[in-house]
Amino acid sequence: MLAVGDEAFTHKCLDKFSEFRRRGRTVLLVTHSLDLVTRFCDEALWLDGGLARLQGDPKRVVDAYLLDVAGVEKQAVETGKPAHPHAPDLPRDMSRAIEERSSTGSGRPEEPADMTRAIEGRWGSREVEISTVEFRGRNGQRAHVFQSGDPVEIRLQVRARRPVSDLVFGVGIFNADGVCCYGTNTAIEGATSGAMSGEGQVCFTVDRLDLVEGTYLVDVAAHRQDGAPYDYHRLLHTLRVVSPLKETGIFRPPHRWTFEGDIRITGLDR
Repeated sequence: MLAVGDEAFTHKCLDKFSEFRRRGRTVLLVTHSLDLVTRFCDEALWLDGGLARLQGDPKRVVDAYLLDVAGVEKQAVETGKPAHPHAPDLPRDMSRAIEERSSTGSGRPEEPADMTRAIEGRWGSREVEISTVEFRGRNGQRAHVFQSGDPVEIRLQVRARRPVSDLVFGVGIFNADGVCCYGTNTAIEGATSGAMSGEGQVCFTVDRLDLVEGTYLVDVAAHRQDGAPYDYHRLLHTLRVVSPLKETGIFRPPHRWTFEGDIRITGLDR
C-alpha cells in the first residue's frame, strides 16, 4: 500500500503505524523497504524462496540480507551469469538453527562463529571482539549520567584473535523509543580500511552531548567495510542525560532568544 499514492498518503500510513505501536497493537509489515523494517519493526523475518533464512533483530536481519545480496551480485560479475537467489538448501527453521545456544559454547571468541548468530543483542564472527564498553565524562571519570551539553567519551577495549586488514568501528545513539539520534562509523567519515592485531582501545569523543533529558541506548560495532560484523552490540549500553530544562524532542541545538519592542522576559541565560 505504501507504494501507491503520493507522499502525503505515505506519511499518513506511517503515522497510523506509529499510532498502532503506541496502543500496543500488532502490525505485520510485508515490504522490500529496508528502511521501514529497521524503523518500525521490533522483529524481522527474511524469506527467500519460501524458506525462512533469518529471524530476529531487524538490524541484524537487514544487514545479513544486504551481505547476501552483495555476495550474489559479486558472483554474477565474476561468472558473467545473471544474479539469482540462492538455492533453498537451508533448514526450514533457519532462525532456530541460528539462535540455538550450543552446549559446546559455539560462538565464543575462541571459536569460529556464524556472523549472524545472536545472543542477547550481540552477534558477529568475533575475529575482532569488543570486550568492554565504558562511558567517561569530565576528567575521564567513568559515568552513566551526564548533564545535557557535557562532553562524553565512549571507550572500547578491543582485541583481535588474529591480524585483520579490513576493519571499521561504528557507534549509534538511540532514544528509549528506538529512534536513531545519531550514528556514524570510521568508513562513513572517510577513513580507509583499518588494520589490527592483538589488543587496543577505541575512543569516540563528543565534545557536547546536546540531547534533551532522557534515557539513551548505544550501539557499538566492529565490522568489515562490506558490513559483515566482527562484533555488534545492539542497544546493550545505556546512558542517562539529565537537564534542569524539561524540553521535548531529542536534540538540543545551541540557540538563543531575542526580543524587540515592549517585551520583558528574563532568566533565559541557561
